[in-house]
Amino acid sequence: MVRLTRPVFPRTRRRLEALGERLRLARLRRRISLVDLAARVGVSRITLRRLEKGDPTVGLAVLTRVLSALGLEDDLDKIARDDELGQRLQDSYLRPARRRATRSGG
Repeated sequence: MVRLTRPVFPRTRRRLEALGERLRLARLRRRISLVDLAARVGVSRITLRRLEKGDPTVGLAVLTRVLSALGLEDDLDKIARDDELGQRLQDSYLRPARRRATRSGG
């Protein structure tokens, strides 16, 4: 059965590719081969290669296991930690609404 995937915006695609490259460099700095990391993570070499290329169809579980195998699992805590936009929106809802001055019909 073929899975349909939604298109990824170019900006997101570039970010995924950059993430994959950072993971690849982290693996190489640790002198871990693609085959060895794939075995540690429990995925195929092809799946790991797809992750390093920024393929958006690779699952989040694979990413978390790779981060853990590379000793980078604490980086997960940094994702969406400081939700500045969400905090501003929440603050705007908490502010009392301004009252409009009413005109007296005279």
